[in-house]
Amino acid sequence: MATPPRNVDPLAGNRLAVDIGGTFTDVVLDQAGRRSSLKVLTTPGAPEQAVLDGIAAILGEAGLAPGDIGLILHGTTLATNAIIERKGAVTGLIATEGFRDTLDIAYESRFDQYDIFIEKTKPLVPRERRFTVPERVDVEGAVALPLDEAAVAALVPVLRSAGIDSVAIAFMHSYANPDHERRVRDILADLAPDLAVSLSSEVCPEVREYERTSTAVANAYVQPLMAGYLARLGRALTERGFAAPVYLMTSGGGLTTLETAAAFPIRLVESGPAGGAILAAGLAARLGERKALSFDMGGTTAKICLIEDFRPVTARFFEVDRAARFLKGSGLPLRIPVIEMVEIGAGGGSIARTNALGMVTVGPDSAGSEPGPACYGRGGVLPTVTDADLLLGRVNPEGFAGGRMTLDITAAGRAMRAALGEALDLPPPMLGYAVTEIVDETMANAARVHAVERGEDAAGHTLIAFGGAAPLHAARLAEKLAIHRVVIPVDAGVGSAVGFLEAPVAYEVVRSRYMRLGRFDAAAANQALAAMAEEALAVVLPGAGRRPIEQLRRAFMRYVGQGHEIAIGLPDRALTPADAAVLRQGFEAAYAREFARIIPGAEIEVLSWSLVAGTATPEMPVPPVAPTPHPAIAAGRRAVTDTASGALLEVPVYARADLVPGASFAGPALVVEDATTTYVSPNFTAAIDRFGNIVLDAVAKGDQA
Repeated sequence: MATPPRNVDPLAGNRLAVDIGGTFTDVVLDQAGRRSSLKVLTTPGAPEQAVLDGIAAILGEAGLAPGDIGLILHGTTLATNAIIERKGAVTGLIATEGFRDTLDIAYESRFDQYDIFIEKTKPLVPRERRFTVPERVDVEGAVALPLDEAAVAALVPVLRSAGIDSVAIAFMHSYANPDHERRVRDILADLAPDLAVSLSSEVCPEVREYERTSTAVANAYVQPLMAGYLARLGRALTERGFAAPVYLMTSGGGLTTLETAAAFPIRLVESGPAGGAILAAGLAARLGERKALSFDMGGTTAKICLIEDFRPVTARFFEVDRAARFLKGSGLPLRIPVIEMVEIGAGGGSIARTNALGMVTVGPDSAGSEPGPACYGRGGVLPTVTDADLLLGRVNPEGFAGGRMTLDITAAGRAMRAALGEALDLPPPMLGYAVTEIVDETMANAARVHAVERGEDAAGHTLIAFGGAAPLHAARLAEKLAIHRVVIPVDAGVGSAVGFLEAPVAYEVVRSRYMRLGRFDAAAANQALAAMAEEALAVVLPGAGRRPIEQLRRAFMRYVGQGHEIAIGLPDRALTPADAAVLRQGFEAAYAREFARIIPGAEIEVLSWSLVAGTATPEMPVPPVAPTPHPAIAAGRRAVTDTASGALLEVPVYARADLVPGASFAGPALVVEDATTTYVSPNFTAAIDRFGNIVLDAVAKGDQA
């Protein structure tokens, strides 16, 4: 795809945002701030087909041609799903001699020390596909043992006989000196040019052997899949007349080039959910909500993220494919920039069943788009959350997905009775009520755990809900968490794709360069930061257009001998020897905030340095005048089973397109739009704010009817 010239702003003009989910692919068209959207079913066998179909449909509705589009933004969970479902490439690992079993040794600990039947997540590369060669670099980057190039060449027929398509190279201390890893890549390029190669010194140039190796292996595992997908998508768009550049959403909340995404697809893990977190953070800033909880519930998963001081909580570490839900250490570690969130198998397509005790369970497996929930009429026979919502009356069977699908309520009831009726002798609506209560409690528990891990109480936050299923469940989730305010943004059903439109073109580079503050080497730090800035700007500049670029620089510091670091901001200038005192002061202030005390006089060390280069986020226009309150006018009424009481209620139905700022109404009620439906429970009132968001406020106990 084309790269725009520097004097052209690709972030202006007509833009497309596409988010591939497990069930639906969301497409949003932005025409200078005027948005339209649609949902199409995801095509798992060829994900690009749903993207192309959705783009063609929305351009047809808008009367636009491919040449009218200036930029395409894309996010996907394909990399995540490939790891979880073990559908990546046949991957090998080449390590330093003596370090073949790094992936098995891991942390030498158990995530649940009392479980005698514990099962860890299996490595992506089994032992028979791990190989070693003689070489050694010390912690300072000096060569202790030269690379045995003959041993590398001798591995090529072994790799071929094992059917390996992609290989990760992870040598000891390669973050300090990557020459040996690069030389292995050169040798393999000559002898096996069709082999995909991932270097740990490029994927994750940081200390911590196991995490660096695991991240490099994961990148190698998904690289052929993602590179192939992105290449097919790029060719198909070009063949259809698109000349616009394509940018991918990364897990850290920035947009990056197609080429970078193809080389480092592991950075696309959680790219779709990251877009939703960006949307929630921007909305929290416009509303002045310093403590918010984003809630993204789609067809396959639910994602929950803390938003503190208008920024999503970020991390340098992420686990995928956890063997035990909510337990750290039970998954595969990835050391990449990531927006920190908890993700669980609780979406509209999550399958409901009863266990051996006759209790209802929901997920984590999903019916996806093929065959989909029973009510889709595509061959699915297992009941899902969407079937439950339909039976409760909260979903209009005639207007689902913008009227593109008609749901079969009879099939939903039949599937619910077949799966749950024997254990629970209840009519279908009450079976649906049982399913929604279980899934809502599962999500509430995940939110509690996520908040507590960050030292927060979910009850003190505002819930920002988006995704196709989230507005249906947000009120009940808020009741369970004792949250008093819920915000449903404009275009909530395609929230993650909308978040892509608000994300900056950005890239983060991290390098391990060890030094103690007592022997602070400002020249070495400046040299490292300059090289990092050059690498980051090479990715960002092509897509920045005329927008200013900002840089955020940080040092990851700790007391000598500790196991974890704290990120400390660096001055926006060249460092000097006197900055050792500045860094100490900043570290001790942050350490005191985190742990309520410092260790006076203790030596402090810097392990790694981070630099983020990205376009400045433009300020969103704020309507100058607060809207005049007035009662909303209902478009109809519908019988709905209330999720808190289980009672059948006749509730008003409001068309969101008819609700203007200032319109207000009391729950219970439904608000319908093309991509989702909002259920307002009896415990909330609702109003449309100046931005067009639906704001639900809890009713005081004494004010309830």
